[in-house]
Amino acid sequence: MKSLGQLLHSFFEDYLKVQKGLRPSSVKSYRDTLKLFITFVATTRRRPVTRLTVADLNSDRVLEFLSMVEVKRANHARTRNQRLAALHTFYRYVATADPEMLAQAERVEAIPSKRTQAPETRYLEPDEIDAVFKSLPRQGSLALRDRALLMLLYNTGARVQEAADLRVSDVDLDGPFRVRLHGKGDKWRACPIWPETAVLLRQLESVEHGDPAQALFTSHRRQALTRFGIYKIVRRHTRMLRPKRFDSQHHGISPHVFRHSAAVSLLESGADINVVRSWLGHTCLETTNRYAEITLRTKQAAVAACTPPVNSDGISPSSIGWRQDQDLMKWLQSL
Repeated sequence: MKSLGQLLHSFFEDYLKVQKGLRPSSVKSYRDTLKLFITFVATTRRRPVTRLTVADLNSDRVLEFLSMVEVKRANHARTRNQRLAALHTFYRYVATADPEMLAQAERVEAIPSKRTQAPETRYLEPDEIDAVFKSLPRQGSLALRDRALLMLLYNTGARVQEAADLRVSDVDLDGPFRVRLHGKGDKWRACPIWPETAVLLRQLESVEHGDPAQALFTSHRRQALTRFGIYKIVRRHTRMLRPKRFDSQHHGISPHVFRHSAAVSLLESGADINVVRSWLGHTCLETTNRYAEITLRTKQAAVAACTPPVNSDGISPSSIGWRQDQDLMKWLQSL
């Protein structure tokens, strides 16, 4: 039997990074869940983390941990489900690495996720997008970088981590204009960009220096922007925009709102749903379909494409024509 430390090390270094090929951000998500879980088990068992064994991680501890997440930490059920999904993956690995834990792993696997309402998909209308770009400063050392960053987010629908990971070599500015994004599941995709976006990117200091390995978007210290840095930039420039339809609990507009806005804009412009799926890097078409549900203009366009009945009673003329044939009606009555 492997020790708990050995099991955790092989889970992260071999299973997640090598076998599954997860991105660093995904690995960190698993790390946060297991760190919280192991600390909780150590507190419950009243022993140091270094003295925990694999046998201490039974299914009862998992149930207690999930309850703690919701009750004591006051997390949403979606957070609870995310923690449970990470533990499901971990215990599947435990069952293969340590057969003696198979029964406990089966019990953990049987713990269901809670039903939750889908989170609101927030996006900006075209006039709101225009208002954001009109309000951006044109003077200042970082004005060009911020404008190019927001333009790229809206143009490509890139995830915030994908934008943070961009390097100069990932952008083609000599035509055809496009950017290569490294997304979830270690997958790459290419997105075309507008000439206006290419003009802005071409003026960036990182591009002018010509180092292909240089980060595309950098801070004033010429360090690569982190996802948190991009969050701050987006919220700073959208602080004046407070759409009334947005939930008041949100603190502002995030980079992901630009991603949603790009998806809705593509659909309303008539792009095929599969093109949008590929554009956004979705694995499942069902994930993309939600954008078709949230915009009323798309539904109104579909209604306008249908022909309503011409008669006021709502019955199609073709369906009542045989009833007006008196000879046919007499023959039917005679049967």
